[in-house]
Amino acid sequence: MTTYIIRRLLLIIPTLLGIMTLNFLIVQAAPGGPVEQMIARLSGTAVDATSRVGGAGGGGDVVAQGEMNKGASSGSAVNSKYRGAQGLDPEFIKELEQMFGFDKPLHERYFDMLKNYATFDFGKSYFRDVNVVDLVMEKLPVSISLGLWTTLIIYLISIPLGIRKAVRDGSHFDVWTSTVVIFLHAIPSFLFAVLLILLFAGGEYFSWFPLRGLVSDNWAELSWPARIADYFWHMALPITAMVVGGFASLTMLTKNSFIDELGKQYVLTARAKGLPENRVLYGHVFRNAMLIVIAGFPAAFIGMIFTSALLIEVIFSLDGLGLLGFEAAMSRDYPVMFATLYIFTLIGLIMNLVSDVIYMLVDPRIDFNEQGN
Repeated sequence: MTTYIIRRLLLIIPTLLGIMTLNFLIVQAAPGGPVEQMIARLSGTAVDATSRVGGAGGGGDVVAQGEMNKGASSGSAVNSKYRGAQGLDPEFIKELEQMFGFDKPLHERYFDMLKNYATFDFGKSYFRDVNVVDLVMEKLPVSISLGLWTTLIIYLISIPLGIRKAVRDGSHFDVWTSTVVIFLHAIPSFLFAVLLILLFAGGEYFSWFPLRGLVSDNWAELSWPARIADYFWHMALPITAMVVGGFASLTMLTKNSFIDELGKQYVLTARAKGLPENRVLYGHVFRNAMLIVIAGFPAAFIGMIFTSALLIEVIFSLDGLGLLGFEAAMSRDYPVMFATLYIFTLIGLIMNLVSDVIYMLVDPRIDFNEQGN
């Protein structure tokens, strides 16, 4: 197993390099880069997401105002490759390019990025005037909290429910639970989140839960038991909204996997020997049926953190990595964009390796080394 883990860790390097290279080339070719974004801010035509990003860091508006004064000092109309740059001094445009690093050729910017990212040096945000590492570390607890608790709760619900449905396939329990699961799955998580706010967060009826933030403002002053309670108090509604629509597919996957295993010869043999049903289920069937379920854990975890949580973060004012990456893409904040992509990809590759290790721990018969993987 050790050899396999080392080999997989080494394969992360070229995989990460390929993903970063492809996305670097795509982003560089896309219109509306950071220079154009700054010009749009100076001319007052920036989109809302850019304005929000600039204001969030506290330094974007100051930078824009200073650059506006410099650019407006020259009224010369010039031809420029940037839209909206007419009337700005060519020297000012060059200063903008230098500020964002676009005075260097493409290949030099690319290798600078690889060299810095190898040491986890992501630079500074273009519009927030904050180190990207500090920005990511500030947002990471929110995304980890949403993804981890949601995934764990979904698995804790789906696996026992799926096993129960498989054992009682075709019964009234199976029919009505399938109806409930499908109904909840049909409700978008963001729509259910709005319903929870209306019911329990001061929207129309009750004010039992807070509407924004990961913890209360006085969290640091609370005792440790009170801190834990406050944390889960804030996370209750967002996690509930994400769980409700997330366990249907895993429940049905678990059920179908168990049904498939229950019809195999080794199960019939075990029952013919007089083994108790629980021993047949959890001593023989469980190990084989759970392999496909375990394989989906990394994808479910990463998906919950970086995709499913985006709208939930917006609705409940939870400033996490999903929202950060979206705003960075809208404002062409390249350091933040590539840092979040780098972190997302690295975590995803590591989680795939963890999945394989769990495979081998659950079923010792699996040996990836012998398969040449």
